[in-house]
Amino acid sequence: MLLILMLTSKGMAGVPRASLVVIAATLNQFNIPEAGLLLILGVDTFLDMGRSATNAVGNSIATAVVAKWEGELLPEAEANAKALDREAAATLAQPAHA
Repeated sequence: MLLILMLTSKGMAGVPRASLVVIAATLNQFNIPEAGLLLILGVDTFLDMGRSATNAVGNSIATAVVAKWEGELLPEAEANAKALDREAAATLAQPAHA
């Protein structure tokens, strides 16, 4: 059962509510009544939100890591941030005259 669940769930991370289709197909393979799917339906909405958020965060982090490895992680933004830091330091170093 675990092997079939692993194979059928391979592409469901990026598709909202895909877990219900995978569970329905798996229940049918093992002669388990599909009425049990209705019990999962109420809880799966919240679990699906967590799976979708985890998938989006994971994809974002992977993209940022690869961009950092390649040296393409917003070099303009880093240069602008350093310029703003220098400007702020210069402004704070000179006291205001009354």
